[in-house]
Amino acid sequence: MANQLQLAFVNFKKDSYIIVEGKQNADRFFIIRQGKVRISKEVEVVEEEGGNILGPGDFFGVVATMSGHSHIETAQALTDVTLISVQKEQYVQLIQNNTPVAMKIILQFSKRMRFLDEALTRLTLKNTADNDPSHLFKVAEYYAKQSQFNQAYFAYHQYIKYCPTGQNVQVARERMVKIAPYAKAVYLDKKADEFTRTYPKDTMIFSEGQPGDELYIIQKGSVKIVKIVDNNEVLLAVLKQGDIFGEMALLESKPRSANAIAYEDCTVLAVNKENFERMVGTQPQIISRLTQLLAERIWFIYKQLANTLITDPLGRMYDALLIQLEKNRIPLGTSPHTFDFGPKELINMVGLPTAEGNMVIRKLLENPKIRVVDNKIALTDVSEVVKQTEYYRKMQKIERARREAASRIGL
Repeated sequence: MANQLQLAFVNFKKDSYIIVEGKQNADRFFIIRQGKVRISKEVEVVEEEGGNILGPGDFFGVVATMSGHSHIETAQALTDVTLISVQKEQYVQLIQNNTPVAMKIILQFSKRMRFLDEALTRLTLKNTADNDPSHLFKVAEYYAKQSQFNQAYFAYHQYIKYCPTGQNVQVARERMVKIAPYAKAVYLDKKADEFTRTYPKDTMIFSEGQPGDELYIIQKGSVKIVKIVDNNEVLLAVLKQGDIFGEMALLESKPRSANAIAYEDCTVLAVNKENFERMVGTQPQIISRLTQLLAERIWFIYKQLANTLITDPLGRMYDALLIQLEKNRIPLGTSPHTFDFGPKELINMVGLPTAEGNMVIRKLLENPKIRVVDNKIALTDVSEVVKQTEYYRKMQKIERARREAASRIGL
């Protein structure tokens, strides 16, 4: 039997600041019991889905607390409020004692993730993936043209499965016959009792546009998450042992928004809805890990969204590098560091056209403390990125203030 969970109640007067954007070392989050709270950010890139006014039953501060990063928002009491304070170390017990609250947090995080991810895609990639299974054919065609037959065969198969009357079904069948001798595809039609799966390197776990009803926990190896945009493969993330992916499709029953491909031979646990609901009650540590993962991703997307507002493309590149350092908790001192991506991926991160991006990369590499080694961006001094990013952020604030002042006087 779970121990009694002791949660503290705290009161704030109207207009009081409860949490402040940028503050480090968040150790607790809040659930509103009575009153209303306004959430704001220094730079509003997109308005939050559902608005920025929270009431009883809503929560805030979870992103910073569960991710271990700085606060991404400021919370101010609109009325006198009574809040339930939940310390980070109490979260596992909260899951055990009050599963509905934990599930509400996870489901709202999932919706927030998808909303922000779509906003980021519009701003950086200038495109949005089709959210229906017919997109599978486009994915398959892309990989076939790249002679990546494992991925192409998988995507063609899924297209035929989910679009049996689609206009390209016959073409897909012909393509599959042609590339079959060169393709290695596994788990084309998954079984419900296949809890543990092994994927050889370069095989596809799922494709964007494919209906999804499972999340995955990496037990061994690594997985890359990519999206096909404007006939290019854009790398979104490389996930490693212990990471969870595919959760948004399971929680919201919506098509996959990206492709998951084995970056090296990997073993994963496949968790369907039935297993997930059982795990909520029996394995709270996994649910806590999922919450931490979603919090980490939301924090990361907010940083990326703020990056889109930096008008100087070189400044955006420095800022993107700093975000990656902070995300991976690299000490921001004078030590060297090599990223696990190269110039092409950095250009994609900041959403620049290839030609312009290559010009900015050349400017970046004029800095003697930044090099490309084995197609990876390498720093001889991490603090140089911090210094340059602070400079460009300061210039951006000055420019924003100038524009606001000009707007007020009608210039």
